[in-house]
Amino acid sequence: MRGKTVALVATLVLSATAGVAAAGPQGSPHREPVRFATFNASLNRSSESELLADLSTGDDKQARAVAEVIQRSRPDVLLVNEFDYVEGGAAADAFRRNYLQVPQNGARPIHYPYAYVAPVNTGVQTGHDLDRDGRVGGPGDAHGFGMFPGQYGMLLLSRHPIDTERVRTFRTFLWKDMPDALLPDDTATPEQGDWYSEKALDTLRLSSKSHWDVPVEVGGRTVHVLAAHPTPPTFDGPEDRNGRRNHDEIRFWADYVTPGRGGYVYDDTGRRGGLAAGERFVIAGDYNADPLDGDSTDGAAHQLLDAPRVRDTRPASAGGAAAALLQGGANDSHRGDPWHDTADFGDEQPGNLRVDYVLPSRGMRVVRDGIFWPVPGTALDRLNSASDHHLVWVDVRP
Repeated sequence: MRGKTVALVATLVLSATAGVAAAGPQGSPHREPVRFATFNASLNRSSESELLADLSTGDDKQARAVAEVIQRSRPDVLLVNEFDYVEGGAAADAFRRNYLQVPQNGARPIHYPYAYVAPVNTGVQTGHDLDRDGRVGGPGDAHGFGMFPGQYGMLLLSRHPIDTERVRTFRTFLWKDMPDALLPDDTATPEQGDWYSEKALDTLRLSSKSHWDVPVEVGGRTVHVLAAHPTPPTFDGPEDRNGRRNHDEIRFWADYVTPGRGGYVYDDTGRRGGLAAGERFVIAGDYNADPLDGDSTDGAAHQLLDAPRVRDTRPASAGGAAAALLQGGANDSHRGDPWHDTADFGDEQPGNLRVDYVLPSRGMRVVRDGIFWPVPGTALDRLNSASDHHLVWVDVRP
């Protein structure tokens, strides 16, 4: 059996092509496909000022690797998850100036003239003992788990103009205001949905980070980038408070883009309603839910994948398939195809999973797609350590 595994991995190495590190579309952006991508780059730090300090030097090893992945993938529009929020966008500016616009190991620099950052819920205290540890305060009692406000934030980078006047954010939308929300139960009581007190539910927001609708102008067309990073469906107990929240954070976008289902939605300015029918969109982010494996609530990912206006192109990589074979362990019992894995969690539970998504709306022509996951043992294997997630991209014609 071991010999067969080695032989198959060797075959994957031989079959790996330049598509693993495919160059971005060239030529006029009005005629050529536009590459939308997401990358949980793990550019989070343990203190509030640490990321900005690291990005200000130009010699942070991890940031250089992340930048090289981006330079070799060359997205036109890129959502970066786990990028700590710094007010005013100073960290985003430093990353662009000191890393992306500097060649990394021979890769061509990449320039993003447009960027969007905004506050997120991580580390923002609720004033309630949400995790029931007997104390009020700390990362478990924040609207989103975080050691400080803005940890694990988001950054949107674009080669195309961002219509900042029309951005909608949904950071303050309350979880209880979602119809039929999967509020967690205290399993020691007969009541339903009673893990949180009424006072806590009057405060607790749905988004563990935020949900953003960011309009990007591409050749006279508007494409709404719908960005989010739902909480991992773990680190809780039988009440499944994180699993249920992950489910509903994913459901939020499914309702938002489905005509007739988003009427309850309100944004941070108080404007109600979902995305208008016929609008083009791309849903992007680390959604912490695999369609078949892992710890997420049943059907969580399929709320998006099966939504009527969403197209799942199922990006793949030989690197993900090879990694699952080499690591074995939990990966051997997975129902999902490892060619579609996007996160490398090793051989222990939950194993490697598909949790990062770029999902265009139906009606946009998909040209190609992929996952930047170099096959182990190949020249770019060193970049697999940049993050435990891998960059996912889809080329579309809006």
